[in-house]
Amino acid sequence: MIVIDDPNTFSQHQQGCVATIGKFDGVHLGHQLILDQLKQKAEALNLPALAIVIEPHPEEFFTSDPGACPARLSLIDEKLALIESFGVDFVLVLRFDKQLSELSAEAYIRDILVDGLGIAAFIVGDDFKFGNKRGGDFALLKREGAAHGFEVLESAAYERNGQRISSTYVRDSLQAGDFALAEQLLGRKYTIKGEVIKGQQLGGQIGFPTCNIDPQRLKMPLLGVFACYARLDDVLLPAAVNIGFRPTVQAEGGALLEAHLLDFRGDLYGETLEIVFIAKVRDEMKFESLDALKHQLEEDIARVRELIISHSRD
Repeated sequence: MIVIDDPNTFSQHQQGCVATIGKFDGVHLGHQLILDQLKQKAEALNLPALAIVIEPHPEEFFTSDPGACPARLSLIDEKLALIESFGVDFVLVLRFDKQLSELSAEAYIRDILVDGLGIAAFIVGDDFKFGNKRGGDFALLKREGAAHGFEVLESAAYERNGQRISSTYVRDSLQAGDFALAEQLLGRKYTIKGEVIKGQQLGGQIGFPTCNIDPQRLKMPLLGVFACYARLDDVLLPAAVNIGFRPTVQAEGGALLEAHLLDFRGDLYGETLEIVFIAKVRDEMKFESLDALKHQLEEDIARVRELIISHSRD
């Protein structure tokens, strides 16, 4: 898969394509259905399949309060790896900035879709809005498509029990601690990947050393204590994971992800861990003392062991 960040460079690789567009947060089953639709149309026209991924999310660009943004399910590198796994030929990472936000809908179609990508077909939802002040819609695309010679197709929708699968649906299932439902919506277990960085090393001082992982998100989709696996290369290590603000020992700052790897000793600084979520143990709590925190951590780890054993039997 070839990744580009400027539509005007696409002609260096190909003449024409079939395209779709979105944030692709989580690359859930709904996204996967659209990617299948994209590939099938591209194969029918003997053209490459191209996904336009909007980055950053417009909500993140416009907000002055990161806490008001929808929590990210996946970072751009995770999205690209997942999209590639579904056989897409090209990805245009379309930078959402002030210039793009002020581009008129008509210029958006002309400059990006027609002159830049030379699209033969464009697959989008019938509620798709684009251009300055979201002035463009599906009807405008249909009219401009007729004028410029490209086809506009409505994207397929994937439903579960009558509800359309969406990134919001996935977030809601994660926040409810329903990882079985999240797995059904994603087609895989939910994971967060990141580099192990140095922290305050307080966990080691109270007997529970942790790997601190930089989640690189303005807002986390999960908060609390979880039973997980930590994937290091191809090895799965049982782990008790805390995601939160550490109210007992931290007065301020953003949410942190800390993973205590059960029965593991070693230096993992600089390594990349992928945290695979299995079950929620409890919400985050504030304790009166470090001794009270240590006692709770002992109970948490015992519960994590039970959940991991139960999961391994399923």
